[in-house]
Amino acid sequence: MSASTRKSRWAKSPSFADQPDRVEAIAAQTAIDKINYLDSGLSEIECRSCGTCVLVRKNSFRQTSVQWQSDPNETCPVFRDTDRANAPREGCPNLRASIEQAVLDGSLNVPR
Repeated sequence: MSASTRKSRWAKSPSFADQPDRVEAIAAQTAIDKINYLDSGLSEIECRSCGTCVLVRKNSFRQTSVQWQSDPNETCPVFRDTDRANAPREGCPNLRASIEQAVLDGSLNVPR
């Protein structure tokens, strides 16, 4: 059977419109999840090369979340001086080294 003739199995999640207590509980948990995954545990890290400051959270030694507080094309020389076609795919190596150093010197916590 081709993809065009198969019946779609996608379904929208339930709205729980008839269960206001459940809607309120879901909204409260969503707010908690936003704090846990987007806002909490962020540390300011300054690039040792250019001084650009970013917010960083390490969830493990292999995973790093970086939130730029400014446009990297304006504040980071590596991004600014690289044409778009050759932009660094893994971010700025100087900033990455600064984050790794912050882990080593204990100023950036990595949960175990």
